[in-house]
Amino acid sequence: MRENTERPITVDEGTNTLVARDHAKVIACVDEILGSGGKRGRRPELWDGRAASRIARHLAGWLAERGVVAANEVA
Repeated sequence: MRENTERPITVDEGTNTLVARDHAKVIACVDEILGSGGKRGRRPELWDGRAASRIARHLAGWLAERGVVAANEVA
C-alpha cells in the first residue's frame, strides 16, 4: 500500500495495483480481486532471469572497447 513505485511497469503490465492509503480504493481493489481473481498481467519483457548475463556481456564489451581487457579475454 504505497503512494508510488520505482517499478511502474509492474502496474502497467504486471499484476500490481497502487492503492496508497485510500481506504475506499483498498476495499474496492480487494473486492475486485475476490470477485474476478485480480488483474491478468504479463511478465514484462526482459524479466526472464537472464539480466546478469546480459549485463556481464555488455560490461565485457565496454571494457574491451576501452582496452581494459583484451577482446579475446571477453567470454
